[in-house]
Amino acid sequence: MEARERLLTPGEVASLFRVDPKTVTRWAAAGRISSIRTPGGHRRFRESEVRALLRGEAGGATAPAPRQSVEDEPARS
Repeated sequence: MEARERLLTPGEVASLFRVDPKTVTRWAAAGRISSIRTPGGHRRFRESEVRALLRGEAGGATAPAPRQSVEDEPARS
């Protein structure tokens, strides 16, 4: 019998990528990260896929870039 994979909430994924949960939702809507919908309509993300994205092992998908701090951003002219 196969064990069920852990599913992460948008908030948990956001913490791993250091972004806002709404950003994770936008990534899912744009197809940058796959998600599953619960019967109640909430998004959940497969932990193995999220960890692979964090390691840079995107299987055809574009891995979202971690958020830069304000100090890391280039100055605007």
